[in-house]
Amino acid sequence: MRVAVVHPCDALAVDAAQRMATLGIAEPVLVGDPDAIRAAGAASDVDAAAFEIVPSGPSGAEAAARATALVHAGGADALMKGSLHTDELMSAVVDRATGLRGERRISHAFLFDLPRYPKLLALADCVVNIAPNLAAKRSILGNAIELLQTLGIAEPKVGVVAAVETVNPAIPATLDAAELARLGREGAWPGAIVDGPFGFDNAISAESARIKKISSPVPGDADLLLMPDLNAGNMLYKSFVYIGGGDCAGLVLGARVPVVLTSRADSLQSRIASVALAGLAARAPA
Repeated sequence: MRVAVVHPCDALAVDAAQRMATLGIAEPVLVGDPDAIRAAGAASDVDAAAFEIVPSGPSGAEAAARATALVHAGGADALMKGSLHTDELMSAVVDRATGLRGERRISHAFLFDLPRYPKLLALADCVVNIAPNLAAKRSILGNAIELLQTLGIAEPKVGVVAAVETVNPAIPATLDAAELARLGREGAWPGAIVDGPFGFDNAISAESARIKKISSPVPGDADLLLMPDLNAGNMLYKSFVYIGGGDCAGLVLGARVPVVLTSRADSLQSRIASVALAGLAARAPA
């Protein structure tokens, strides 16, 4: 897989490019100002000349536009954020004229390895969609389920999370959860088991669900938690990392190619895991 690393003008970005090449995970293509890329490599003892460099103007926005054009030309199978701002990269990705929009809504999913959970756990959407309505949640759910099924989880168990596990008209997220569960029962996402609403406690703990007399195959065995909004999702994902000791990989889904959105605080391991996940996600049908 050829990964266009967009505006790799700091040590973290060029280190990630070198590591993915050394491990054989992907072939990095460095997109941006050649002088700035070479300077970043020299500052971190990485020989940037060992990689293909696709030149662009000096700004992050120019590098992002060049990277999306590279995808259209067949020169890259995925994008990875370098040292530009997230909005610069995503503006190029979602541009209606020159971007990478497909038929589906753009969303994001994380995949976590948590010390106290028995298997991998996905969260969506913690990064892109701020306050999704029911239609948006349906798309976010579809993207995340497709990712899990591409990874070999044929029948993912999905918990739709809200503040409480009972339907309460004063909490719109519980109404959305109940409707998504109904759609799941009717086969909206073949193979997936979708249930909710759940509080976080009874989504993650079978014992909590038993105490509250919740009968469902999801509690304690969820593969995916659908979060009610970005505030809840973003705080939970950071809690998993900084308090729970979790490792994660994350991707933007729904574009023509997978997009790795890294944070400046992400570990090198998380960056490389996200590239590996992009390689797996790229196997999904368009």
